[in-house]
Parts: sequence; structure tokens; C-alpha cells
Amino acid sequence: MKPKNKIIIVDDHLLFSQSLELLINSFKDFEVINRFENGKVFISYLQENINTDVDLILLDVNMPVLDGISTMKWIKENMPALKVIALSVNDDEEVIIKMITNGAKGYLLKDTSPEIFKDGIISVIEKGFYFTELVSGMLVKKANNDSKKISLKEKEIVFIKHACTEKTYKEIASEMCLSPKTIDGYRECLFDKLEIKTRIGLVLYAIKNKIVLV
Repeated sequence: MKPKNKIIIVDDHLLFSQSLELLINSFKDFEVINRFENGKVFISYLQENINTDVDLILLDVNMPVLDGISTMKWIKENMPALKVIALSVNDDEEVIIKMITNGAKGYLLKDTSPEIFKDGIISVIEKGFYFTELVSGMLVKKANNDSKKISLKEKEIVFIKHACTEKTYKEIASEMCLSPKTIDGYRECLFDKLEIKTRIGLVLYAIKNKIVLV
């Protein structure tokens, strides 16, 4: 018999995490092996179980004690091989960028349909990533198809690397010793060249084309 995919849920809302566990356990070949109420207790578990056998982590972004972003940073530094899907009630661009650049392989809203949710966890386990249209997921395929056709200038690459951090555009301008207006020009030029509309799209393009490593 094929072993089931093992999943851990990290979420402080008990009712939601219990409901999510029931949903996952209803899927063929999936089972929830543990649940934790915040990042701190989850990290303690990982430290005590270095060789824990888990296929996917479902990580809430907003939690008390230690939130999803801080937890994701710890995972990136200490156990980067873990596959994580971020869960949230909001689609804040800044939060999405922070989670993705710190290694999250997917980002799903908590009101996502069961069908999309199932597609997401299967995709991350089997393919390594899953991004809905919310986070410019269509760009992933497009980036793979078009990457060889796009030529980027050195300063454009430098700008992209800065854009994949938590810096504001004003801070990026200061780092590159350029005016905010010039930085705006770089951004709009890249949006047009790469056929994207948001900074999230820029981050995903950088990740898929290994301009930045996560």
C-alpha cells in the first residue's frame, strides 16, 4: 500500500485547524500527523525531531507568540528542505512577498475552495510549488517559456534582487544611489518587459529564473 502524505498544521485557530485536519484526512493518501498553535511550539518540535517525517507544512501567517513570517525565516535558515504552504485571511502584497522570499512554496487564502486547496497541496508535494492567480501563479509557466527571450541589464538585475527583499522602493533607490523617480522607471520598464503587473510577479520571476535563491 502506498504510504500516505504526512502533513503538519500550524495555526492558532483551533476550530479552523480541526476542520482543516478533517478535510485533509478525507483526501485519499493524505493524513495530518500533528497540529501546533504557534510557530514557537512548532519550532521546538522540529528541534527535538530533526529527522521528522513530514511531506508538507501548512503555516498560518498571523499567529501569537511567533507568527508565520518569523517561523518561515527560521525554517529557511535551519530546515530549508521543508515544503511549506502559507495560509492567511488576507492577500496583502507585502506579506505574500515576505512569505515567498523566505521559502514558502505556496500561498492560499483560508476561504479557498476544497478543490483548489487539494490541488495546491498535491502540486507542492509533487512539483515543488503552487501559486494561484492571486500571487501571479500563471507567471511561473510563462517565466519558464519566455526566460530565454528576455535580456536583462545588469542594473535591472540588481533592482530585481533588491525588490525581492522587504525594502521599500525609496530604500532601494538609496541603496542603488539613484533617485526614486529613476527606480520607478526601472520598475515600470520591468513590469512591461516581463509582462507582469505587481511586485509579487517580479519576485516569482526572480525565483523561477534563479535571480534570487529561496
